[in-house]
Amino acid sequence: MSRSLFMTPARTPVAPLLALVLLVLGAAFLHVSVGVRQVLLLVVGAALGLTLYHAAFGFTSAWRVFIKDRRGAGLRAQMVMLTVAVLLFFPALGAGTLFGQPVVGLVAPAGVSVVFGAFIFGIGMQLGGGCASGTLFTMGGGNARMLVTLLFFICGSLIATHHVDWWFSLPSFPATSIVKSFGVIPALLLNLVVFGSIAALTVRLEKARHGQLEGRVDSEHQGLRRFLRGPWPLVWGAVGLALLNYATLALAGRPWGITSAFALWGAKVASGLGVDVGSWVFWQIPGNAKALAAPLWEDITSVMDIGIVLGALLAAGLAGRFAPNLNIPARSLLAAVIGGLLLGYGSRLAYGCNIGAYFSGIASGSLHGWLWLVAAFIGNGVGVRLRPLFFAGERPQPALSGC
Repeated sequence: MSRSLFMTPARTPVAPLLALVLLVLGAAFLHVSVGVRQVLLLVVGAALGLTLYHAAFGFTSAWRVFIKDRRGAGLRAQMVMLTVAVLLFFPALGAGTLFGQPVVGLVAPAGVSVVFGAFIFGIGMQLGGGCASGTLFTMGGGNARMLVTLLFFICGSLIATHHVDWWFSLPSFPATSIVKSFGVIPALLLNLVVFGSIAALTVRLEKARHGQLEGRVDSEHQGLRRFLRGPWPLVWGAVGLALLNYATLALAGRPWGITSAFALWGAKVASGLGVDVGSWVFWQIPGNAKALAAPLWEDITSVMDIGIVLGALLAAGLAGRFAPNLNIPARSLLAAVIGGLLLGYGSRLAYGCNIGAYFSGIASGSLHGWLWLVAAFIGNGVGVRLRPLFFAGERPQPALSGC
């Protein structure tokens, strides 16, 4: 996603007012139906959406510009985000409690399903035009094409739940947390060294290609006005996402995730249409069976996902950039369909997306988070080279070199 979306704002009060009204109504409904915790999770979701939009914190675009142009500001911001996250998460996960409440990380097996799932997810990121968080916040910000990506993201997720028992039976290492295996301090030091090394490598490659690092993005607004209208420096987004993920850990007892809700939404619709999804192995797992039987507003991830969309809508309205455009080229729509299917299918196979597997997985000390990162980055490289087939004006990219 380009940070140019903040240029030449044409402010209108409709979008931010609509977002605020929907948030207030949603909070009131959740308070009556579920409780205060669900209200707070909706608010955290909205704060995530606003942060993602105002900082233009796109995982997809950050990886694409590094692969194509060796511009590494977005990747370095992700390393800042992960640094803050592990400093907050590892002590809490090592203790097993946070503010007196039990907490667990998102730790999953690392094997064939993760490699393949993350790889096709990476391709889907570039064709669909966004990752899981990117799909939600750009859609909330007014990108109509992302509605197509989301629809087929949901379809791909549902299809994957019919097959994952076979994928999960393939060879894998058991779910491993380096926090539990090595201890909090060694795990912290190891991660900080890796984050620093990745950031240093991006600096070296960017200077080798361009001679200097890319300049920062300025704003006509300062202080509170910049906070409300954007654009934010990437580091604000990085720190904000880490803090809000920590708030999610405190409220939900586990880190931030996104895509499990998409599978659930698809299963709910399919079940309503007469498909016996409850007989599928995935939906017989106790936690999944409970979610399928319960109302959507009791699902933490669903509530936070809706919050992200509304928070992005609020941010886009405040920035004066909410202007949906339905004039979408046919090839771009086809890329959204293919990309959405790959995103949905891949995220289920890989035990999560760029948030649940990459961000929250690494913040949880899970080895599968690092495996996801490597496989998804390779997939993004393939996706970048496929983009010219679907997006006018983009040139084919040469084979990757360097990193």
